[in-house]
Amino acid sequence: MTVRRDFKDPARCRPDLVIGREEPFAEAREQLARGGSVLLHGPAGIGKSTVLRALAAENAGGAPTVLRCSATESESHLPFLALADLFGLVLERVSGALPAAQRTALESALTGRGESTLQRDGLALRLAVLSTLRALAAEGPVLLVADDLQWLDSASAELLGFAARRLGDAPVQMLCAVRTEGTEGQEYDRHLRACPPDTRVVRLGPFSRAQVSALLDHRGYTSLSRTTVRDIHRTSDGNPLFALELGRALAESTARPRPGEPLPVPTSLRALVLSRLEMLSDDARRTLLVASAGARPTPALLHAAGREHAEEETAQAAALGLLATDPEEPALRFAHPLISAALYAEAPAHERRAAHAALSTAASDPIERARHLALATTGTDPEVAARLAEAAALARDRGAPSVAASLGLLAARRTPADSTPGPDERRLQAAEDAITAGEADLARDIAREVLTRATVPAERVRAWMVVIEAAGQALGDVDAVFPQVLADAGDDPRLLALVHYQLAWRELVVDGDFDKARREAAHAADLAARGADRRTELMALAFQSSTETLMGHPDAPTTIKRALREPQDPYVACHHNGAGTARFRWLLMSDQLPEARKSITGLLREARRRGMVESEVHFLRFLADTELRSGHCGRALDLARESLRLARDSGIGEGASAMLASLAEASGGDVERALALAREAADHAEVDGDQMYLSRALAAFGYAQSVAGDAAGAVRSLRRVRELEQGMGITDPARGRWHGDLAEALVRIGEPGEAQELINLTRGHALRLDRAGVLAVLDRAEALVRAARGEHEGAQKQLTSAQDRLGRLGYGLEEARAAFALAPLRARRPGAAPGRAPYDEAARLFRRCRALPWLRQVDAAVAAGPVEPETVPAATSAALDGLASMERQVASLVMEGATNREIAARLFISVKTVEATLTRVYRKLGIRSRVDIVRLAAGRRTK
Repeated sequence: MTVRRDFKDPARCRPDLVIGREEPFAEAREQLARGGSVLLHGPAGIGKSTVLRALAAENAGGAPTVLRCSATESESHLPFLALADLFGLVLERVSGALPAAQRTALESALTGRGESTLQRDGLALRLAVLSTLRALAAEGPVLLVADDLQWLDSASAELLGFAARRLGDAPVQMLCAVRTEGTEGQEYDRHLRACPPDTRVVRLGPFSRAQVSALLDHRGYTSLSRTTVRDIHRTSDGNPLFALELGRALAESTARPRPGEPLPVPTSLRALVLSRLEMLSDDARRTLLVASAGARPTPALLHAAGREHAEEETAQAAALGLLATDPEEPALRFAHPLISAALYAEAPAHERRAAHAALSTAASDPIERARHLALATTGTDPEVAARLAEAAALARDRGAPSVAASLGLLAARRTPADSTPGPDERRLQAAEDAITAGEADLARDIAREVLTRATVPAERVRAWMVVIEAAGQALGDVDAVFPQVLADAGDDPRLLALVHYQLAWRELVVDGDFDKARREAAHAADLAARGADRRTELMALAFQSSTETLMGHPDAPTTIKRALREPQDPYVACHHNGAGTARFRWLLMSDQLPEARKSITGLLREARRRGMVESEVHFLRFLADTELRSGHCGRALDLARESLRLARDSGIGEGASAMLASLAEASGGDVERALALAREAADHAEVDGDQMYLSRALAAFGYAQSVAGDAAGAVRSLRRVRELEQGMGITDPARGRWHGDLAEALVRIGEPGEAQELINLTRGHALRLDRAGVLAVLDRAEALVRAARGEHEGAQKQLTSAQDRLGRLGYGLEEARAAFALAPLRARRPGAAPGRAPYDEAARLFRRCRALPWLRQVDAAVAAGPVEPETVPAATSAALDGLASMERQVASLVMEGATNREIAARLFISVKTVEATLTRVYRKLGIRSRVDIVRLAAGRRTK
């Protein structure tokens, strides 16, 4: 995006850096790489100039001639000015190639001498521009860069359009940007006439909240909270220029807006709209002020607020472009949120209070009436505070915790210090609502403020709990809090239960000690029961049961039943760490996929109804996991991407969502993206010190590496997962289901012995816990071990059985993978159909799952043809007896003359794995190179 030079800009930023424009940038880059032209369009401040500059810089190296012009509104009436910018410095180079009449007309137009006009010299000028571009193109590719095409003088636009339509195959490309308004921006059509026929139109739309956050961070405004960034995004409507100016103003201001008030709009942005506001009558301006203060203003609401001539006054505003009109929409809508914010910011304080006072009686919703009442008054007022607290409770019940937090802070501000409940108690409730809404930074700030003055142990412990909750997975960052909160809790069982529940999480996340975490959770549940705190008791029992399930502890079913006993708590019932989640996890690990889907779908619905953002992030991820296991890869990919978007917007569960998105991408999307997401998830876990999710992220990375054909990389990643889970005491193989992937990757790198050891150990745990799905996957992996040892008939029978069981259990993708493993064995059978036929079933199952990366593997296998490890000449077999299966296959293909890349394609392994395998072959055979393998084969054949 572009920042005007008169706007302040931190010195360390790079104005040419493209942020948040990866997709349109890639689209334009691809078009330019093909030799086409590009027209960027979008509203003012959307970032067209930045993208244009970046593309021009990237493509300038491939074009010997780069012509540039950048028009301005004040110069748009000057004829031929853009043409002078473009051709002024190159005219001498090509003037000799122009016919005399054309050269004279063009020189006259560019210099202003001779009074050349389109009317008098039209044809000569048109041909001169065309001839000039062709002459330049004869020397090499030409790139013409034009910014702000809407201000191009009409004469230059006409001449460029004439030439662009007639350049044909001449290597001339145009890269242009034009300002358009509205969401569709169809007004760019008339500017296309100045561009070649092959021009691709690329629209730049508004930024998402995550992109606004990244932009502000890049520009140095890192002190802004997520809540503030959310408000900036809403007020700017995703316009990066407006967002930057709002961010700068807030970062430089010592006073932040009060709850419920719009953001202060800096003078640099007010100027963009105030000129139009000044054209309103005083009455119309007051009416618009009331509309800007309302949440959903309608003509009826404005009438109720005392604006008798609302229709006429809003019509006046619409005529000036301040309001967007929609006959089917009764509510008034400002043409841009910035107009509303600037109008409110410009109004005197007493006029704002008057607008809120009018709306406090006119609004029909009790929440809105309470908010306006608070903003219409100053100082403390117990009656106003009580009404605000009631409104906050109503918002909480409606599933709007963010609104509840805002109202709670207003209530605290209006609460006298000696009231019961006091202002700090209301602040803590607001902080807890903010946690529910996913606004962790706001919650943390409120709690820290309370801790500076609170002396009551219950309030202090409650505030510390908010600080710990706000840390999310980074519990190691708040280690110093636990001694303080234990001291504040004293010997009160209710308070101690809260502390030990959080200590249980710390043991799990930071130290990765499942057994200690389980004991802490059990202790917290006992303390909560003694203190008659049913909510904390249920949360602790849910945590205990989840931990026991992951550990494969025999008490897990009993603890789940305890957590599900009545009386239940509605909040806990749909919390992402509640009993419902514990039951879902148990169902998923017990191979009960339909019941797990039904359970998590209900939890997701309830979390959304209550506005529990953190729970929604995790429940979307859980549902995606369920669909992925069921073989619904397309559905899983959509859900995983939705979870990741919400996680990034809210700053909650980003690592966990990236982990699941990686699995979904590797199964049904883009494998390279899967690898990047898995690295991102691992980085999050490393930064947070989260051992539990580090193992999950590495398991996802290993799976993606395996799908990408990097078996050696998969082995490295999954071996580390094994080490981490052993250290944490996790024995249930249904937790991550990575064991089969590791065993299969070990077979591919020529380590069937280690693979069999892993299968045997894992099978013992799976049999003890009755994990039927895990057992079937282990059988699939064991069949590959047997095939590597030459036991083809036994391997085929085992794979057939595994495929059948996986299908009956509902594991669609795993069933398809078994069919894929079975295909090359079937292709070996006497009389087997050649070509694709043995792979037809695997392809059908993968298509049913929408498992695109796996379908590509099927195509590669068919294209490579059958792999025949037994094709080694009999005379050479004795020399190869000491090699592992993979080593024999690689050596045999070398003997056939295959390159490392060809071997990798035929065996579905990476080139690096081929190289590593060959190194082991050389060592075992006492040779030094591929040539020696060929000589060995030749020597054996001649004996």
